[in-house]
Amino acid sequence: MAKTASAYKEKMKELSVLSLICSCFYPETRKKVLNEFEDIEVKPINKRASGQAFEVILKPLSPVSDVVHNLASPPKRDISLDDIEKKLEAAEERRKYQETQVLRALAEKREHERDVLFKALEENNNFSKMAEEKLQMKMEQIKENRDAHLAAMLERLHEKERHAALVRRNKEMREELTA
Repeated sequence: MAKTASAYKEKMKELSVLSLICSCFYPETRKKVLNEFEDIEVKPINKRASGQAFEVILKPLSPVSDVVHNLASPPKRDISLDDIEKKLEAAEERRKYQETQVLRALAEKREHERDVLFKALEENNNFSKMAEEKLQMKMEQIKENRDAHLAAMLERLHEKERHAALVRRNKEMREELTA
């Protein structure tokens, strides 16, 4: 029931109010309007005091109705062999153009990747050189520190030897004096 009511509302929207009013005054126009919609049947009902009344009957669409067969189809054109060949040539040219565009984009991408790779290699080489230089500087500092430490130890050893020699000489002098 709800589907019938909604279908009725939709069909009534399609009928313009002006044509309904005109159909009341001009019966030949009414017949024209009524014939416009094949899936609606409109029957006039006895005239009432308030105006003219109609009974609207909605017909279900049949699968063999003309509406189903009158679907909009593209207009048929006469296409010659030359037209087809021209269209094929144009399509081939578009395909070749797109292919060259894709190849050009790939070449640019490859060149960009190569540039990035060379830049990364250069940065890596620079980093390696810097790391090697820092390592050499550290090694030199360690060697200098070691040499300075050894020199300081040798100096202390020489001082101890001089002190020991002085102590021995003093001991010998004491023994000579006490003897």
